Amino acid sequence: MRVDLQRKTVQRSAATATEVVLFDHPAAWNAYVSSHPRGTFYHRFEWLPLIARVFGHRVLPMAMVLGDQIVGIFPLVHMRSMLFGRVLVSMPFVNYGGLLGDSPEIEEALWNAAIQTAREHGLSSVEARHLTPHRFIDQAKQHKVGMTLNLAPTIEAQWKAFNAKLRNQIRKSELSSLSIRVGGATEVGAFYDVFARNMRDLGTPVYHRALFTKLFETFPEACRVFTVRDHETVVAAAIAIAHRGTLEVPWAASRRDALSLCPNHRLYWELIQHAIKAGFTQFDFGRSTPGSGPYKFKEQWGAGEVPQFWEYWTATGSLPNVTPHNPRYTLAVRLWKTLPLRVANTVGPWIVRNIP
Repeated sequence: MRVDLQRKTVQRSAATATEVVLFDHPAAWNAYVSSHPRGTFYHRFEWLPLIARVFGHRVLPMAMVLGDQIVGIFPLVHMRSMLFGRVLVSMPFVNYGGLLGDSPEIEEALWNAAIQTAREHGLSSVEARHLTPHRFIDQAKQHKVGMTLNLAPTIEAQWKAFNAKLRNQIRKSELSSLSIRVGGATEVGAFYDVFARNMRDLGTPVYHRALFTKLFETFPEACRVFTVRDHETVVAAAIAIAHRGTLEVPWAASRRDALSLCPNHRLYWELIQHAIKAGFTQFDFGRSTPGSGPYKFKEQWGAGEVPQFWEYWTATGSLPNVTPHNPRYTLAVRLWKTLPLRVANTVGPWIVRNIP
């Protein structure tokens, strides 16, 4: 797409007549994302100012241009942490991100420009969350996988594809006192109450509610909240995001004291039916650790693994180990589970804003 570019040059190549720039033209950026076969929802330009507003991080909308034409993008967030150092991440807090380019050579040039930026500013690493590996990046982790279900063309066909045990659990949830509500921004509070409680129970700091409020302000047409209620009490909830032919659930949670009612089965069956009715062809359950409880829950619906490649450059040459399963954080996780919910919800956002 040809545009009147607003940009700050990061790197210039006389040999190829290209420039790596910090790009400030959202419409042109998004047009490129839409035209690229690997463009995800999280590559959209709006995510960068959203993260800057909610978390206070500096963002770098890095792009390569040839004259007045975009030929590649690399959205980056500069994060500062006493625990993990200063890093560039694409994209933090979400499932996907990373390099998009017209060719591998363009993507390599953008990667090298990010490394140069990191070195110039004394940063410890560059991280990109890719769905495909890159030959020019020699450090990677594959500790997470996406879980995606190819949807049947009808609800009846999808029901028949489930095994007997899953169908019985869904029937149990439908025969209970549970009800479903689907809404927009007005339901964010109901979602957040369940989500924050579940994160505390897992021993993990919760995001600030503003992340989800701003999400719905920024992408009102793409996002919906699904809640499951036991009478008037919300016992499970999810945020669903529509992008291209996929309905994705990046955030979901339920109350542990209501699990006997199978609220998660009611929630996900409602989400899958909604996706089929709306004409989506894929349902993305989000990322999981292979073999974990959430992984097995998603697998029972027929979801298959989608490899994820978290690729790195590090100043030390060693990969970071930022995970609750790191033995260094075992005691902190255990203690976090015991915090009063109000304390966890107050302190958690301040901590997690610096955890990619």
